[in-house]
Amino acid sequence: MIDLHSHLLPGVDDGARTVEQAARVLGTMARHGLTDICLTPHLTASQAEAGVPPTHDLAFERLLAAAPPAPRLHRGLELMLDRPLGRAAAVDPAVRLGGSRYILVEFPRLVAGETVIRALRHIVGLGLVPVLAHPERYSSCTPAAVRRWRDIGGVMQVDATTLLAVRRRGERARTLVAQGLADIIAADNHGDGRLLDAGRAVLVEHGGAAQAELLAVRNPAAILADGLVEEVPPLEFRTSLLERLRRLWHLAGEEL
Repeated sequence: MIDLHSHLLPGVDDGARTVEQAARVLGTMARHGLTDICLTPHLTASQAEAGVPPTHDLAFERLLAAAPPAPRLHRGLELMLDRPLGRAAAVDPAVRLGGSRYILVEFPRLVAGETVIRALRHIVGLGLVPVLAHPERYSSCTPAAVRRWRDIGGVMQVDATTLLAVRRRGERARTLVAQGLADIIAADNHGDGRLLDAGRAVLVEHGGAAQAELLAVRNPAAILADGLVEEVPPLEFRTSLLERLRRLWHLAGEEL
C-alpha cells in the first residue's frame, strides 16, 4: 500500500513531535503493509511562495537517518489554499507529491463549492493536478459538487479511517466511495494510530478488494509515477458489517 498524506515530518506542524515518534509510527505502518509514504506537512499557499522552509529539510534528514527500511519516504506538502497558488511555488517540485505534477491541497472546513471550483481551475491552469485532501470534511461536499471538482481535473483523497466514522463526515466519505467518486485513500496520520490498512480492510470486508487495490495501491503509485489515476468502481456498504468493523477498529486503536 502507498499513503500520500501524512504528518510524520517531526516537529514542523501538528503531527509527530519527535524523530522517535515518527520512526515508531513508520514501523507500525510497515508491519501493516505500507511500502511507501509521502510526508506532507502543512503549509499555506502564501508561505509556499518563499519555498519549502529549511526546517523541513533538516527534519527530513533527521528522520531519514532514524527511519526503518520500510516504508520508503517521499516528500510533498499539504497546501492550505489561503490565496491562489503563485507560479513561483507551482514550478517548485518540492511542493508536489514526490516531485510529480500532483499537488495535495486543502481548504477550511467551511468553504463554498464555487471557491473550490475556482481554486482547482487555477491549479489546473498552472499545469498541475490538484489532489483534494479529505473532501468529506468540507461543508460544501456533496456528490454533485465532487463530480464538478473531478470534472475540472481534481483528484479526490478520502481519509481511510473516516470510512469508519459514525457522524456526517463518515457518511460523506462512504458516499464518495459508494458512488465511485474517490480516487485514493490516505491515513492523514499525525503521529497517532491512524493507518491506511484500516480503510483497506473496510473496503475488502464489503467485497471491495478491487476498489481497495485501486484506492490504496494502484492510483497512489500512478501519482508518484506522474501517471494517470484509474476510475474506481462504486461499492455498496453493508450497515451491519460496518458496525462490527467500527468496534474492531476501536479495539485496535486502543492497542496502538
